[in-house]
Amino acid sequence: MQRSGIADLPLHGGSVPKWLADRMTMLGTAIVENVVHHYGRSALMSRLADPFWFQALGSVMGMDWHSSGITTSVLGALKRGLNPRAHELGIYVCGGRGRHSRRTPDELRGYADRTSLNGDSLVRASRLAARVDNNAIADGFQLYLHGFILTANGEWTIVQQGMNGASGLARRYHWHSATVKNFIDEPHTGIVGEHQGTIMNLVASPAAPAQHALLDVVRERPEVTLSNVRKLTMPTHHDVRPSNVDLKRLGAVLAVAYEREFNDFASLLLLEKLGPRTLQSLALVAEVVHGTPTRFSDPARFSFAHGGKDGHPFPVPLKTYDETIHVLRRSLESAKLGNIEKIDGLRRLDRFVQAIEYSNAPHADFDQTLAREKAISRSLGGKTVGGKTVGGKAVGGKAVRGKTVAPKSRPGAAIQLSLF
Repeated sequence: MQRSGIADLPLHGGSVPKWLADRMTMLGTAIVENVVHHYGRSALMSRLADPFWFQALGSVMGMDWHSSGITTSVLGALKRGLNPRAHELGIYVCGGRGRHSRRTPDELRGYADRTSLNGDSLVRASRLAARVDNNAIADGFQLYLHGFILTANGEWTIVQQGMNGASGLARRYHWHSATVKNFIDEPHTGIVGEHQGTIMNLVASPAAPAQHALLDVVRERPEVTLSNVRKLTMPTHHDVRPSNVDLKRLGAVLAVAYEREFNDFASLLLLEKLGPRTLQSLALVAEVVHGTPTRFSDPARFSFAHGGKDGHPFPVPLKTYDETIHVLRRSLESAKLGNIEKIDGLRRLDRFVQAIEYSNAPHADFDQTLAREKAISRSLGGKTVGGKTVGGKAVGGKAVRGKTVAPKSRPGAAIQLSLF
């Protein structure tokens, strides 16, 4: 069997305050709706199975960019936001942390009964993935979280997290039904449709050959076993540093947000009259929705959308966060009424930022960017888990722009034409 990826994360304590949890639910749901609208449910499953994309999603939602808490918080937010609309979106989130993980079988069977899926097969897949990660792979991590995201046609992604108290790390495991090679030949058919052969149950007594095969995998050197697994190892330091961020990509985002000629055009693409700080957030959200897998090698960059609850890299700007949610929800409602211009604006914005990046956008000045965010934090309602606003005074109500962020010239008309 194959995981689709793993992520090692420093263990963090604390909890997510209600003011952030509620916003995470709204923003996470809106991002999921955008992905499904443009690319379909299968693409969403593939992205959730990518540890880099998952980490970027948590970062753009205001969680600490590298903490283990992203897993619990993101899954919890998606469960709260998506399950009440499962009949509409065709996406259902089961499980969670601790006692919630133990409810996964009942939740899967309940959803299967409502959708004519094979509940027993889904439960078997859930238990099998948990047994493999917890028992068959001897890596020192004990599972404490199990999330199972399921679509109406039976495709699934499993996100699990284990703890290693000795190392002070949590490890997140990602599974995707489309990449489980020796479990079923055709994930959709094997889970949902008619019986196509025996599904291997590694905890059943007749499964001795499979158990021996797994023991061989465990005895193999870890670098060989995990050579085909996409792995994300996060640093132990809590703050965001220049080495954690692709400064050229961030520079393109800041140029679009704060350079007047780009700012005006970006607002036109979105059909919205938006301030620079909201454009900055929307540009990063647009990349989460529309970016290709190679765009998520630096999840820390996405914390420059809405900061982090512990104040790293800066406090969560509540006014900007709320405006981002408002723009996304308004575009989704317009799309339901047949007006796709606004919802397509997010995709055009992502293309525009990349066009700036590939032309002549300079690297972002990391220190100036942080200084600007802290300077405007109070004016944007910046907030941390301590309930305090951190940062200096706003400068005339506007962001202070560093000279190194501004491109020297505007891309040519060819870039504009390619966006319409």
